[in-house]
Amino acid sequence: MELNDDARSMKSFSRRAFVIGALQFCFLGGLGVRLAWLQISQGQKYKRLSDRNRINIKMLAPSRGQIVDRFGVPLAVNNQNFRVLIVPEQAESVEKSLRQLQAHVDLSEEQIQKVLEQAKKSSKFLPLEVKDNLSWEDVARIEVNLPDLPGLSIDVGEVRSYPYGPATAHIVGYVGLPSKSELAENQTLNLPGFKIGKTGIEKKYDDELRGVSGASEVEVNVIGREVRELGRQVSRGGERVVLSIDAELQRFMQDRLSQQKSASAVVIDAHTGAVYGLASYPDFDPNLFTHGLSASAWEELLADPGHPLTNKAVAGQYPPASTFKMVTAIAGLRAGKITGDRTVFCSGHYDYGGDRFHCWKPSGHGTVNLIDALAMSCDTYFYQISTEIGIDNIAQVARELGLGEKLSFDLPEESPGLVPDKDWKMGYHGSSWKPGETIVASIGQGYLQATPLQLAVMTARLVNGGYAVKPWLSAYVGQHEERREDFPKLDIHEWHLHLVKQGMDKVVNNQKGTAYGSRIVQPDMAMGGKTGTAQVKRITAAQRQAGISNEELPWKYRHHGLFVGYAPVNDPRYVCCVVVEHGVGGSATAAPLARDILFETQKRDPGASQISPETVFKNNVVKAG
Repeated sequence: MELNDDARSMKSFSRRAFVIGALQFCFLGGLGVRLAWLQISQGQKYKRLSDRNRINIKMLAPSRGQIVDRFGVPLAVNNQNFRVLIVPEQAESVEKSLRQLQAHVDLSEEQIQKVLEQAKKSSKFLPLEVKDNLSWEDVARIEVNLPDLPGLSIDVGEVRSYPYGPATAHIVGYVGLPSKSELAENQTLNLPGFKIGKTGIEKKYDDELRGVSGASEVEVNVIGREVRELGRQVSRGGERVVLSIDAELQRFMQDRLSQQKSASAVVIDAHTGAVYGLASYPDFDPNLFTHGLSASAWEELLADPGHPLTNKAVAGQYPPASTFKMVTAIAGLRAGKITGDRTVFCSGHYDYGGDRFHCWKPSGHGTVNLIDALAMSCDTYFYQISTEIGIDNIAQVARELGLGEKLSFDLPEESPGLVPDKDWKMGYHGSSWKPGETIVASIGQGYLQATPLQLAVMTARLVNGGYAVKPWLSAYVGQHEERREDFPKLDIHEWHLHLVKQGMDKVVNNQKGTAYGSRIVQPDMAMGGKTGTAQVKRITAAQRQAGISNEELPWKYRHHGLFVGYAPVNDPRYVCCVVVEHGVGGSATAAPLARDILFETQKRDPGASQISPETVFKNNVVKAG
């Protein structure tokens, strides 16, 4: 019996041992399978997770493309910029790190608060710019103390620079930090200090200039210091934009306009539409916007009565005044209401329907034909013929010559101007057009509004044989040529253009002409043109009788002075428009400016050289070397 009990006991022990062994085997087998799965199947995943503890992925900002003039002269470039950045997730306390940084570099309380506000709004892993434009001494002090500055690092970036400063500010524009809505659209814009185009060419071609960001994998040690770069995806720089302007002519124009309180000027090619110069004064320095403009400086710019931030050459809208008389003349010739021989007697005023419309010359011009009326700018001549032509015929010619709508120009600040007619008056004011309004419009007053650029285009179409030339600035973006279509011929008779050009010739080169004192005396460079004085505030009859002149009014109520001109007079190539806001003497202030600009343009002769990307590239290499 005992043996049987022992046998049963051994049998029971063997069964338990087997079960326990089997369980152990299953556990070890499962553990082996799990380890194999983790190492073989999920090995790469966990390797990446592990690498994230020691590898930082840094986005690399692309280099912004250059902007150059027709000869390759740089107008917007990038300079090296040392800056200190902070990554919030790598700092125990952002504010504590910034306070510690104050012991080594000059860091204002305003700068600290700005970074703290940015840290609240942005992702913790994105680096934030603390301070830029650091000196070598600042960089050295920060580098030595980096172990005690958690989350902080030195970065080498780029800062936009404008070599010609205020002279090209309104054309090239400036860059600034993106808005909140723009930040949400593109991750690249979150890079520290990344700036985008805000005005001018910088804004128009921002996508092309911006480039494409890259990335860098950097190994860091336990304190966050970079040990080595493990990999890099190179960023692609932005395209080069080549403009049609002549930078030195642009500088000359800007210097010449600075003698006035507020003025603008445009120079274009009458045949190709290339803009060689486009200036507006007062101006501003776009380099101030690169590092951020202070609130006080911004308020000062906004409060300036000359509006320095406005590009008046394309955005300023003015009554075209007597420069519009060529439009009225073409409309009258086309309608058959006037010929080159028809005369009108000017007694100094014109009476119509009980209203009296005064000529600028109180004693009158006597009997004048079309050419003399243009040369002496006789208002009465155009008053009388306008009532026969009608506003709709005048408006049609004005639009054909480039007035009253945007010209699809390269600068986004362009304004459309205004050419009124009967339909516009009814639609906008809900009332019918009156004959007296046609009389006023015939000399470029009333509702009419035009930009200096539009007036330059109008003049170009009159003197180039009647071709609908359009202005342009960008010749090449990268290595891609901007296509310029052949300009269509306008339905304007050659003889009508000839008569108008004769009148514009006499304006400047005949002793009776209103701009004779501002002529170019060199025969091969002689210019033609047309003066204009745009009334800002009407002088009442009582003021006229009291002998109060325009010059005695406050500055903001004085007349604008205008001049449109072309040269050389026998073979028109260059066209210029000058507008002087509230200038003393009206057109007498604008004509000398146009003379000097057209003379300088002919001396430089920018239209004689064709823009080619190869020439621009070579010039940039030479200058860079």
